Amino acid sequence: MKNYTILCLIILNIFYGYSQESKVKSGDKKYDGYAYIDAIKTYERIADKGYKSEDLFKKLGNSYYFNSQFEAAAKWYGELFALNPTPEAEYYYRYAQSLKSAGQTDKANAILNEFSTKYKNDSRAKLYTANTNYLDQIKANSGRYKIEDAGINSKYSDYGSFIYNNKIYFASARDTGNFTQRKHKWTGEYFTNIYSAGIDPTTGAASKVNKIKSLLNSRFHESTIVFTKDGKTAYFTRNNFINGKKGKDENDITLVKLYKADFDNEKFSNIVPLPFTSDNYSTAHPALSPDEKTLYFASDMPGTIGQSDIYKVSIKGNNSFGTPENIGPSINTEGKETFPQVTTENEIYFASDGHPGLGGLDVFVGQIQSNGSITDIQNLGNDINSPKDDFAYTIDPITRRGYFSSNKDGGQGSDDIYKFLETRVLKCLQELNGVITDSQSGIVLPGTELILYENQKIVKSTISNSNGEYTFAVECGKTYMVRAHKIEYETKEEMVTIGKVSGQTHLPIALDKSICKVTIGDDLGKCFGIKMIYFDLDKYNIRTEAAIDLEKILDVLNQYPNMKLDIRSHTDSRASHQYNLRLSDQRAKSTVNWLVKNGVAKNRLTAKGYGETQLVNNCSDGVNCTEEQHQMNRRSEFIITGL
Repeated sequence: MKNYTILCLIILNIFYGYSQESKVKSGDKKYDGYAYIDAIKTYERIADKGYKSEDLFKKLGNSYYFNSQFEAAAKWYGELFALNPTPEAEYYYRYAQSLKSAGQTDKANAILNEFSTKYKNDSRAKLYTANTNYLDQIKANSGRYKIEDAGINSKYSDYGSFIYNNKIYFASARDTGNFTQRKHKWTGEYFTNIYSAGIDPTTGAASKVNKIKSLLNSRFHESTIVFTKDGKTAYFTRNNFINGKKGKDENDITLVKLYKADFDNEKFSNIVPLPFTSDNYSTAHPALSPDEKTLYFASDMPGTIGQSDIYKVSIKGNNSFGTPENIGPSINTEGKETFPQVTTENEIYFASDGHPGLGGLDVFVGQIQSNGSITDIQNLGNDINSPKDDFAYTIDPITRRGYFSSNKDGGQGSDDIYKFLETRVLKCLQELNGVITDSQSGIVLPGTELILYENQKIVKSTISNSNGEYTFAVECGKTYMVRAHKIEYETKEEMVTIGKVSGQTHLPIALDKSICKVTIGDDLGKCFGIKMIYFDLDKYNIRTEAAIDLEKILDVLNQYPNMKLDIRSHTDSRASHQYNLRLSDQRAKSTVNWLVKNGVAKNRLTAKGYGETQLVNNCSDGVNCTEEQHQMNRRSEFIITGL
């Protein structure tokens, strides 16, 4: 991406400034001042004369990388690796990203494999190791968009978009006819200002583009503007420039800040920087939560994990704000995360080069949970994403229409804005399926009862069809237990973890034949694989699903009218001893009551709860045990006391 808004969000101390050659010093001066276009010319002239050094190749690679010229970046990072096969972690990752963008995916993955082995604690290495089949996920998430040029692009940089009151607001570096307009040394392009164009709410067609003529646009950069729903307040990104004065950091560099402005009758006034901004770090790309109580943004402020992270801050009113919070490592990596957008569906869209993608910046989406954590982060697929930089994604969750920006091939300028219609919502859909067979003969077993459990609770049940097949619709990434039961076969339980990409998870189950012989003292429940009778948490009413197992006990009691049972209920050690004893006793008696209600003589049944007094392992109070170990202690027993 060839614009300042992403590029200035980098950690300044990654730059190197040592060299004895005067020409290299000249290049360094231009490089350290972010004048990368000029730096490239100087460095390449030196390299063409045969001069070689790690510092030179790093800076040449970086100069192209930060201007999104990834093929050239890959060339010079390749020279760096030829000189030093084990540079710092950042160069492994940038080299791999550049190779992917240049279409050399296999070589990029080979570099990522080295990176993951050498820098195991880097979050990007962990993400790559956990998602080595990331291209499969990208493929599964593709084919969901109809994409068109937004109709507002120029031959210069156009990016970032916000729809308000049937207008699209965006940043552009156009207006080259104005001789007073200044070029940015970093990109070689003109500084960007905020523009707008009318948008047909039905078709999305754009009308004439107009530059906003107000105090909002200065002689430096402005970009990424958002409005409150009432239209009275705007937040936007601008170079550190207010009241005619530039602010500079300790390195004499003017960074970017978030600003707030009043908006009334198409006029902006009372422009002020937000109170948590600083001359010494950048803040950019504002996004409002649906309730407008939280502002999301990108920054490299102290505490940032990578080159830029996504933060949030509470809006308290009266021009006051809370303390910015880093939204955490589930999204933020050692790379760049930027351009957030939050929807009414508790989704957060963002651009990143730290999560596994196609190269450059890709757009991702995550789900915001009630506790603020962010889960299920997915790449949007290769409709939106490309080997270049793709970013500034915004979507209307009702119409599923929106915009994104990209410098992908085929555009009019260095960055372009595209409009889209999402034709299929991105949801991870999985089907759990399998075939039930006889373990000895291999014949299929139709009519097998299957129950799906999650965290000990029955989720669904079904019966295998005439071909022995079963299916369950399940959620991606979750772990379930499947119980298969058929008369004359031993009941079997299988744990299964569902894949994280839309598709199918196959779980065939082979059952062993069983003729259950019991005598006095045996547990009748073991004949049917009944480990426990399920109740709702902290309750002792028989659930409808639990009655399925009790029907099996009832059937045997009806077959053997002289059989007597002692029903015993046990708990694990969690909760107090007295509570567990009382709850287990109530559950045992509820089981008896159910059987009596269904025709069993009461004098054939006894019941008692033992709480946690008869643990089958050492998982007593204070002992750290797994959920599976605790589950062994939660059991129901049907002990035969008479035949």
